[in-house]
Amino acid sequence: MRVQGRDSLLSVVQGSSHKYKQRFRTFRMTAIQAVHIHGYEERSAPKPHTVYRIDIQAHVRSWQMWRRYSEFDDLHTELAKSTGSPPPGVLPPKHKFSILRSHTDTRLLEERRVGLENYLRAIISAKEDKWRENFVFREFLGVPVSRHGVPPGQFTSSSWLEEHLELQTRIRDIRADVNKRDALSERGDAGASHKANVSAKTKLAGLVSRINTLEKGLRELGMHGISEGELGRRSDMVARLLDDHDKLTKMVTVARQTSQSSGSFANNAAPESDRAALLGASKPFARVFGGHSHPRETERTRPLDEHGLVGLQQAQLEQQDEQLSQLTTILQRQRQLGEAIGSEIASQIEMLDDLSNNVDQVGGKLARTNRQLNRLQ
Repeated sequence: MRVQGRDSLLSVVQGSSHKYKQRFRTFRMTAIQAVHIHGYEERSAPKPHTVYRIDIQAHVRSWQMWRRYSEFDDLHTELAKSTGSPPPGVLPPKHKFSILRSHTDTRLLEERRVGLENYLRAIISAKEDKWRENFVFREFLGVPVSRHGVPPGQFTSSSWLEEHLELQTRIRDIRADVNKRDALSERGDAGASHKANVSAKTKLAGLVSRINTLEKGLRELGMHGISEGELGRRSDMVARLLDDHDKLTKMVTVARQTSQSSGSFANNAAPESDRAALLGASKPFARVFGGHSHPRETERTRPLDEHGLVGLQQAQLEQQDEQLSQLTTILQRQRQLGEAIGSEIASQIEMLDDLSNNVDQVGGKLARTNRQLNRLQ
């Protein structure tokens, strides 16, 4: 027992050592050694603005990031709010009275480039690591950050929107599985329909906890200075996610109850004696025409002999077949029209989702612009 306990303890220690070695290796690969801003360039979309090229050097690799001055300003604000104190270094001031010519004045642009480079170097070389190890700062520099390393409910304004977008994608996937399940069920493919339903239930399982985490993160963002209008808009976004979750849950539950009830009806078949009594099997079967034991003559059948009656019957059968063929054609057209309407509705829903995402992005940009205007005032 002691040997087995020693071996299990040794395996746990070795596993923990391997895990920490992996984390340390990842940290060394992404630990920042140097940051430089070697240049800038003018861009015209969506409107004329200047972006600065940030060169980041890590232990193993290096990369570049392009950032605007407004993004530096947002970074400074987020770091001060999340850590409780402003980061070291001085952010270059805004040119309040030279906004129109600051994009073309090389002297002002060069001064700002040097100031922004010194600002980033001050954060990296600070004795305290609470600023450079902050999730916002590492995301700003493009350092690979695991979402699992962020504490639950701790979001930045941009990461909150990214999580909301992921949840919207998850809801669309679940709805697609439900539609696939219904289509397969209509075709009679019970196995594939059940598989699609299980896939929808699996994706639905962890959705509500992520929505609750998103709602908690929104409350924390509200306590850290997000505007009241933006807070209300995002609260509506969370409410729509919860509503979609409830609807999908009911759809999956109803499908499961329907399948169970159909199975119970199949298993609880009526006894053969009851079926015989209900169908009247004890009485001899006889063909009845017009409710009488003998067929009644009509003005159309009275002058016909046996061969004429057979010909009349064949003509009526052909007429019924033709009418049935016409009805089948009409039903096929109705089905094609229904499928076209369903496809159009699906495309419209996708376009509305894209429009909603664009509105969310524009809302974020408007909120950032309002903050900048408030600082100018």
